[in-house]
Amino acid sequence: MESTPQPDFFDRAYAEGDPPWVIGEPQPAVVALADRGELTGRILEPGCGTGEHTVHLTRLGLDVLGTDASPTAIARARDRARDHGVAARFAVTDALDPGDLGRFDTVLDSALFHVFDPGDQARYARGLAGLVRSGGVVHLLALARTGAAAEFGPVIDAAAIRAAFTGPVWTVEEIASTTYRGIVTTDLADAYGQPPGTVVDVPAHLARIVRT
Repeated sequence: MESTPQPDFFDRAYAEGDPPWVIGEPQPAVVALADRGELTGRILEPGCGTGEHTVHLTRLGLDVLGTDASPTAIARARDRARDHGVAARFAVTDALDPGDLGRFDTVLDSALFHVFDPGDQARYARGLAGLVRSGGVVHLLALARTGAAAEFGPVIDAAAIRAAFTGPVWTVEEIASTTYRGIVTTDLADAYGQPPGTVVDVPAHLARIVRT
């Protein structure tokens, strides 16, 4: 990402309909994390968007707060929680300037880190350091660079994660390969050989980062 989009870019995207990352359900990689019991304690989901993950995790009985800089996204997330009969918690918060939200045991970042430019990636990691308890874990799901002529969205190399989450505050324990599910847009239809609206799984990184 050459420069970090302004929050109103995302607010417009949520106001105009469903952006391609809104699939109406949690990401399979996040569901797998929850099923393995890796999302524990007090959980923060920055960049929660329309709330699919926060609602899913709350339904499982987990203590989770979803935040996003987009007021429209948070309004839609609250509507989703109400429609599903789930008492999920949300707040409008800029992930680059989160303030004092308290301390968390786990952070779930699904496709937020990769929208930042390198400077803001480091700033984001520094902000999380003040929110995560010692021994806490950040699970980071981000689109992986493939070198294709058309990428699904903002993409990063694994090195970007290691550069931002650096010692002595952080230890990047693992960066595994996984997939991220999204919806093909009109602009990407030719590149993917699929009609707009098709659900696709694209390469992604899944990092486990420990607060030291």
